[in-house]
Amino acid sequence: MAFADLAAAMDNAEGMLKHAVAHILAHRREDLDFFNKFYDKGLVARLSKLVETPFVRCSYRDAVAYLQEEIAKDPSKWQFPEVEFGTDLATEHERWLAETKFNSAVFVYDYPAAIKAFYMRDNAEDGGETVSAMDLLVPGVGELVGGSQREERLDVLLQKMAKNDLDPEDYWWYLDLRRFGSVPHAGYGLGFERLVCYVTGIENIREAIAFPRYPGSAEF
Repeated sequence: MAFADLAAAMDNAEGMLKHAVAHILAHRREDLDFFNKFYDKGLVARLSKLVETPFVRCSYRDAVAYLQEEIAKDPSKWQFPEVEFGTDLATEHERWLAETKFNSAVFVYDYPAAIKAFYMRDNAEDGGETVSAMDLLVPGVGELVGGSQREERLDVLLQKMAKNDLDPEDYWWYLDLRRFGSVPHAGYGLGFERLVCYVTGIENIREAIAFPRYPGSAEF
């Protein structure tokens, strides 16, 4: 989205998801009642809450602090008990934040630059230690949406590529997008099959894929 920052991307993602779920609640209630009865008895209530309640926004630093405090109570309950600044959050961390800490859809934002792609925009407030990136976590699934504000400044982009040992010649087409005119912009991607799982209460994502791929089946 042109002329958008990370906050605008989060606003858009929240609005899009709420619109989609509200549409399903309004027009496919018979299907949802079926899934609510046989797959997830709290499904309709959970979806209704998502539509009606503002999403939580939590910085990555705060998320790590919350996790450290919780894990310290009993590290044996966690598959990945080591969490610190720079940790790429595991699914169990994401689901705890969404399902237990906040019991809500939650945006975790401003991730460490070291664990994110070079093209994400540095946050000037901390000298580029973090970037304007976000993940949307939802109960029952974990990460549903991932996005960021992109780096539109050519000189900064070149510096970051050099820092990551990337050859500018390999990215000439991408750099031309900045060289010949660019504007501040941000965006996100949504895992569609994960959304299907979330809306239906189906646990196994293989059951939510229209055209599943598995060993020996990739014919095209």
